[in-house]
Amino acid sequence: MAQQPTQENYDDYKRAEKKALEILKEMKATSPKAVDIELSLLVAIFELHKTSTAPAQISKIIQGHLQTLVPYYSEKGMQN
Repeated sequence: MAQQPTQENYDDYKRAEKKALEILKEMKATSPKAVDIELSLLVAIFELHKTSTAPAQISKIIQGHLQTLVPYYSEKGMQN
């Protein structure tokens, strides 16, 4: 039986998230400065969308994701 589209989307997201966290580990080994990592990750988001989306809209996308993530991490706490 085929998975529901929402389950497939979630599974795709979890695979991408796992890869992003692996890349983050590599980035921490490259530079100990959080600002270097933060800016490079934001640049990656702009690069992802640059051929199809205006910069102001990309900023709105980022802000929308933050509105979702802040409550999640506030509730979860910032444990390691």
